[in-house]
Amino acid sequence: MSSEFLTKRTSCRLCGSAYLKSVLRLNPTPPANEFVKKNDLEKIQNLYPLELFFCQNCTHVQLLDIVNPRVLFSNYVYVSGTSAVFRKHFYDYYLWINKLIKLNNDSLVIDIGSNDGTLLKIFKDNGVKVLGVDPAVEIAKKASENGIETLPLFFDAALAKRIRNEYGSAKVITANNVFAHADNLLEIIQGVKDLLSDDGVFIFEVSYLVDVLNKTLFDTIYHEHLSYHNVTSLKKFFKKNGLELKIIEQVNSHGGSLRGLVTKNTNTAYKNSSVDALINSENEMGIDKLETYYRFNQKINVAKNEVNTFLNDAKKQGKKIAGFGAPAKATTLMYHFEFTSSLIDFIVDDSPLKQGLFSPGYHIPVLGSDALYEKKPDFVLILAWNFADSIIENHQNYLKQGGKFIIPLPTMEILE
Repeated sequence: MSSEFLTKRTSCRLCGSAYLKSVLRLNPTPPANEFVKKNDLEKIQNLYPLELFFCQNCTHVQLLDIVNPRVLFSNYVYVSGTSAVFRKHFYDYYLWINKLIKLNNDSLVIDIGSNDGTLLKIFKDNGVKVLGVDPAVEIAKKASENGIETLPLFFDAALAKRIRNEYGSAKVITANNVFAHADNLLEIIQGVKDLLSDDGVFIFEVSYLVDVLNKTLFDTIYHEHLSYHNVTSLKKFFKKNGLELKIIEQVNSHGGSLRGLVTKNTNTAYKNSSVDALINSENEMGIDKLETYYRFNQKINVAKNEVNTFLNDAKKQGKKIAGFGAPAKATTLMYHFEFTSSLIDFIVDDSPLKQGLFSPGYHIPVLGSDALYEKKPDFVLILAWNFADSIIENHQNYLKQGGKFIIPLPTMEILE
């Protein structure tokens, strides 16, 4: 594969150690959000390795094969605002921050990876100054047009200096589900430290490795997510860089995430017992042991065989199968479980940005949810299975008409 598109690390991106061990090899996939237009169906999409490595020095879990971020993010199609679940999540997130930190009209809140500005809009509506940073050019442009100033750039130490010079230091910097996306975490965290006011806070949300393992969330492993975080390695990483992880909480987004609050190590506020409590819990479950990851591998294979056998049998009986949801994680799920176009007839998704496109690699058409009622598939395989409850609740009519939902993970369920 051309180095223009793919590079490979040889060291841990948190601690720099080369003491790395491969613990999970998934089927190679195209970039998870690389949906294609009808005119581009003949173009070949590159498949990239998807292999997870464990750092035997600091316990950080990560991908070492790095797809060029410009390939992944410059034409990004995911927007937070299309999901009612995420709009509510961000409002609750705002309330959480507002309870901890006193903000006023002079406070600046910066969101790294701000997407369409859904979170920042809540701060702005409450009288706080905001600035977004997001490399997805079209989404950033639209956010700015909608009143949330957004810089269409990748965040790094140089950009942090520029922002501080032009806008001043930040009282709050957030990075939600993007702290896992960057290869050069060291440079990002140095930029955050430089940009924070002395009494400021950095708040991040990342998918939690413990939830990935316990709930079989292997489909959250894709090329945009370079890191799979645990508290043990994060605490060491922040400390090494003059910052302190003060509060850590588990939240429900993306099937199970961490929300952390970090300050400069000169700031004595906010500390509680949450960090040590989760580190103890991680030690008990064996997050530092290779056997834990090998057991995870076995769980995935059992689930794959069960779902794949069921779908193939249904197809042999002439059944029509649709997928529901086209999030990035669906690409990993579909490739590793081999949900090809011979099994899935079409996918429905509520995002207008994805409707009319074709899924990465397998080129399955993505339609609006009206297609459930027009085409009447026998089964709907919920690819966005972490949202299964709200999807089923919104489509009770499909069930009443005799349709059946399949939830593939963590163990297969069929609802009718």
